[in-house]
Amino acid sequence: MFATQEVLVQALETIELQAQSVKELMRYVNDAFAEAVRAIHEAKGRVVITGIGKSAIIAQKIVATFNSTGTPSLFMHAADAIHGDLGMVQQDDVVMIISKSGESPEIKVLIPLIKNFGNPVVALCGKADSYLATNADHFVNCTVEKEACPNNLAPTTSTTAQLVMGDALAVCLLNLKGFTTEDFARFHPGGALGKRLYLRVSDLSNMNHKPSVTPDSTIREIIYEISSKRLGAAVVIDDKGNIKGIITDGDLRRMLEKHENTNGLSAKDISSSNPKTIEGDELAVNALELMRTNNISQLIVTANGKYDGILHLHDLVKEGLL
Repeated sequence: MFATQEVLVQALETIELQAQSVKELMRYVNDAFAEAVRAIHEAKGRVVITGIGKSAIIAQKIVATFNSTGTPSLFMHAADAIHGDLGMVQQDDVVMIISKSGESPEIKVLIPLIKNFGNPVVALCGKADSYLATNADHFVNCTVEKEACPNNLAPTTSTTAQLVMGDALAVCLLNLKGFTTEDFARFHPGGALGKRLYLRVSDLSNMNHKPSVTPDSTIREIIYEISSKRLGAAVVIDDKGNIKGIITDGDLRRMLEKHENTNGLSAKDISSSNPKTIEGDELAVNALELMRTNNISQLIVTANGKYDGILHLHDLVKEGLL
């Protein structure tokens, strides 16, 4: 029989145990941790990260985090290492071995081989007196008292601890390298993260039409321009190219509510003055924030103060920024 309350209690206990285990890792951030960071930071080669079982999966995640934050890394499965994959370890590389017990047979075989190569070994291990911890050049302790598994068997809190310590190493290395948001953008050109850091307003607005009317344009001309350009707005431009205002779909609706007879009305009569603008070389994410702050769907894009297009909220949605 399914017992909802029992499930909820078990879930909360698991989260609490995980959180407590992570908090207790703070006592292992010590001189030994700092020396491990130094060894990786000063290495002329890459970081080869290896493990077996669930630790191998954590190793792959740490590799991904290292690579995306400026520390070149690659994954080597401990079981495959002793069957040829050791060839990926080069002279100047640092090898990080991840293991809960530090006593896995594959790890015990691997360590002497790497030591014979002369590569420094960083152990990310949950047992200070294990074979791995005592034979590594650097030891990062990630011991946990108990797994969240009721039988204290399935790797749960132990893998969480490995993951957190891996992130701590990555962030320390990131800061030592002076890794900037621009660097992050170069390594993340795809997806919303990268787009937030490199996508410019003009990259999007240049793909759109540039609807415009004059101050004396008729209502018919305004409606045609807005409808044909499909951006829900038209910018009012005078004969010197200056921006005098903007007319949106909303302005047209308000005009119809206010005037029974629209004959004789022109763009200057219904446009919104002092419209919000943004330069084309601004980040698109800044445009999104400007739209949110002012509760609007369009922004006039400028180039050196002159009208250069319109950015619509839908453009940002399509790029995954919203």
